[in-house]
Amino acid sequence: MLILLVLNPIFAVSRVDPNIPIPEWAVKGDFFSITKTKEELSIVCEEENIPTDIQAERGWLALKVEGPLDFSLTGILSSLLTPLARASISIFALSTYDTDYLFVKKDNFEKALSILGQFCKILRR
Repeated sequence: MLILLVLNPIFAVSRVDPNIPIPEWAVKGDFFSITKTKEELSIVCEEENIPTDIQAERGWLALKVEGPLDFSLTGILSSLLTPLARASISIFALSTYDTDYLFVKKDNFEKALSILGQFCKILRR
């Protein structure tokens, strides 16, 4: 059985010019993720750290899949995303070396927990 841990902060994903240095506000807090491509610099971090003039999609809550997860495991994200997609709950996911994270908008979070709680153990900090 998968164990999901509810993370406390409210997160946002922002988009900034890929040619600027990584902003100081992006690396505050216990969780942040930075992805750079030719087209963009995407930053996921605590919503309160992002200046109001920065383009961002705000209001995401996060679930961490308890890990570490072995790279040979298959279908973990699919098993979480499929029931949420069937319920028309939009998510975005991030993966690290050890585990996966699901982000769900605040207004759908309790519904997502109810759905995922049918086959996952959910822990709140």
